[in-house]
Amino acid sequence: MKLTNTFLIANSIFTLGMISASSTLAAPPIAIDQGSRWTPSARSDFYSRDQGSRIIPFSWIAALKQPNGTPFMDTSLSRYGYLPNESSSPPGLPIGFMVVKGKNGDSLGMNCAACHTRQIEVGDKSYRIDGGPAIVDFQRFLADLDSAVNTVLTNQQALTDFSHAVLGIGYSPDKEAKLREEVKAWHLPYHTIMEGSLPKDNPWGPARADAIAMIFNRLTGLGIAPSPTNMILANIQRADAPVRYPFLWNASRQDKTQWAGFVKNGNDTLALTRNHGEVIGVFGVFRPKKSNVTPLGINYVNENSTNFNGLIKLERLLKKIGQPVWPGEVDLALAAKGEVIFGQTCATGCHEKRDGKVRPPLYKTWSTPVLDVGTDSRAYDILEREVDTGVLAGARIPFTNKSIKPREKASEVLNISIFGSILQHPLKGVPTTKNDLLPFESATRFPNYFKGTSMQSVVGATVAAPSYAYESRVLRGIWAAAPYLHNGSVPTLAELLKPAEERISSFKIGPNYDLINIGLAMDQTKFDYTLQTSDCSNRNSGNSRCGHEYGTTLSRDEKKALLEYLKTL
Repeated sequence: MKLTNTFLIANSIFTLGMISASSTLAAPPIAIDQGSRWTPSARSDFYSRDQGSRIIPFSWIAALKQPNGTPFMDTSLSRYGYLPNESSSPPGLPIGFMVVKGKNGDSLGMNCAACHTRQIEVGDKSYRIDGGPAIVDFQRFLADLDSAVNTVLTNQQALTDFSHAVLGIGYSPDKEAKLREEVKAWHLPYHTIMEGSLPKDNPWGPARADAIAMIFNRLTGLGIAPSPTNMILANIQRADAPVRYPFLWNASRQDKTQWAGFVKNGNDTLALTRNHGEVIGVFGVFRPKKSNVTPLGINYVNENSTNFNGLIKLERLLKKIGQPVWPGEVDLALAAKGEVIFGQTCATGCHEKRDGKVRPPLYKTWSTPVLDVGTDSRAYDILEREVDTGVLAGARIPFTNKSIKPREKASEVLNISIFGSILQHPLKGVPTTKNDLLPFESATRFPNYFKGTSMQSVVGATVAAPSYAYESRVLRGIWAAAPYLHNGSVPTLAELLKPAEERISSFKIGPNYDLINIGLAMDQTKFDYTLQTSDCSNRNSGNSRCGHEYGTTLSRDEKKALLEYLKTL
């Protein structure tokens, strides 16, 4: 299916180059200070390093159109909030997107920078924050790509225009018919996943995504499906528990990760397992097959596009990203008062920096308490989900005498798939131990592990284990991470210091930033989207603003001092 030719590449680069030129008319963003190790060369590498994602053949997306007739890739996908990468090759690609060469032609790829690079607007100035939670509308991008490809398949004129653009001077009606069949074959699994996954009535909106559900759906709905259908429809479920993208500048230091804290973290191999799962969720090709010549009975690298060496390099880049320095002035005397309040209100048992687990060989981590503080519970719905195991059924589970059952927890299937892939891939320079390759708690421990730890048990009281616990991270750079709570249901830190019943029930999401209340400004024009949140009567809505009622009884002056201190972290 080699569809790329010299004419197309030249035309695509010219088109994208014109897009890039037009997008640079605005003043360039100011790069926030993130430490001396975060250099321009490291930033450029982070923006474009391949991790193994394969979205769509590049010649196809370069030829696709929006409903208004403009190129789908127009203005570097800025309508979804993606940011232009001034050094992309070819020009005009957004940050976190790249063209990846392959034996069957070039593909459009995507890496973690697409969802973890933030740009905020303050007055007439823009600030770039690398590793920050992106303010992008990923669901709309996914849905619009589905629609654009469907138009090619259902509209004859659109198909003809598309075919001429892809095939160039080699166009013929027979080649158009062949191209249509190739597009149809690509579109069927993509459309199936999107139709079964994306919530219709309550979309994620900008700055949020249900990444865990999308990973489970792609892995168990497509990756492990047997021939000839290559899909297990019953394994695909609605991804209706969106969470805010986390910030990355201390991600490598946590001893647990994912919002529910169910993934072990803290060394290079555990980072590889974490990031391999992310690749599967964002268009990585993963199709294991049964094999009589491998000890596990499965060839996990049969069709596995994950760029393991690229992931290792990306993780090393992440370690160089420092927390962003507040771009405005700070009242140091007031911040000093706030530091005392922070120690009394926020630090003990929750957000202070303290030693965590030591990961082999001698990686020192920061403790990441997993606490139930009364926040939205919907992200837990998927964690006990069971799926058909497809081609994996009957295969041996590494490091055990057990075999994979016809039905397993989706998390266990992901666990097995990830460390099976790493075991069979010839990696260099990454330590591999049994503990490293078991990042998720085993199925037999899930029910107890997911109950987490209560705030009361951390500070010494004896209480029953709660049901819905989430990670409590070290808050360095927290000023740059709005909206707040794991599900992004609170727009500013000032709003978070209010009792849940007094918090704003709806707000717009966008890049305009409020430096007084620290978070999203009320006035937003980038997206036509308003997040409607629910109160504590519906904790399982996915959008509940309930919980985390710490600091709510502070006086107005104490809250002001605390906010001033949070600017300095």
